[in-house]
Amino acid sequence: MTTHVVALDVGGTSMKGGLVTAGGDILLTDRRPTPRTEGPGKVIATIREFIADLAGAGETPPTAVGVVVPGPVSDNTAVYSSNIGWRDVPASDFNPLDVPIRLGHDVRSAGLAESVLGAARHQQDFLFLSIGTGIAGAMILNNTPYPGATGWSGEIGHIPVFPTGEQCACGQTGCLETYASAASIARRYTESLTRASSITPTPAPATPPTAEDVITRAERGDPQATEVWNEALEALTLALATYTLLLDPTSIVLGGGLSQAGPTLSTPVAERLQRKLTWRTAPQIHHTLLGTNAGMLGAALLAWKSTQPPTPPLDVPTHPPVP
Repeated sequence: MTTHVVALDVGGTSMKGGLVTAGGDILLTDRRPTPRTEGPGKVIATIREFIADLAGAGETPPTAVGVVVPGPVSDNTAVYSSNIGWRDVPASDFNPLDVPIRLGHDVRSAGLAESVLGAARHQQDFLFLSIGTGIAGAMILNNTPYPGATGWSGEIGHIPVFPTGEQCACGQTGCLETYASAASIARRYTESLTRASSITPTPAPATPPTAEDVITRAERGDPQATEVWNEALEALTLALATYTLLLDPTSIVLGGGLSQAGPTLSTPVAERLQRKLTWRTAPQIHHTLLGTNAGMLGAALLAWKSTQPPTPPLDVPTHPPVP
């Protein structure tokens, strides 16, 4: 029988879970919505139920459980999540099983997975940048995710890139996330269309445009989409230039939903970054190899490290992302 762990990646919108072997093979995966509008207690109950269901789907009981969550994590405790609303939730509250559990930060754990299993394998120092509804980073230093003094490291989405720019939800002005997250790209394009229609009336879109729609329209020459996309690229490049000059990473790995844009994202970012770093070579830009499985595989790594003796996966076959 194959031994395995339960691995769960909890997001603000949905949860991705699976069973992962010590060799890195994903035996099964599943996805469920995160009921955050029903309060943190309901989310915790859903996590427990999901873990129990995943454990029951295996041929044998799991060896351990790994869970990664948004927001700071300290001493195996989920300290805070603005998206979900919980505070100081110990890992044991998530665990319905009589096996060890390890709790981790979602983006830092995804960065760890890319370090061990993915695009930055064998690189000691790199940045994993997750660009989705929001933007966050994982600093991998000497093969280890760096949490910072209080667990708040990696909040690169709140670097002010345009100091006199738009107000961010965090209270600052001109944050990277306000310009370059997938949600902000879609929002800013919609606002641009609204302003344009006040001058030249045009029919409203049948459905709200997504970031993917904006990128496609920019490639076709849509002036509003081009402006929004160029500002997003500029904001990303300014933040990455600052990071590069401070910590000198070997590479930058792009993950999250927006990374699915592929070379449409990475090529202009790499070119702009090199132009800004006039006196030195820019770090290489890579795309995630693990896709939307990165967080779940990071949770699996944490789970295997909680076993006695620790048994981290050494390799992982190619798997399609969780649908």
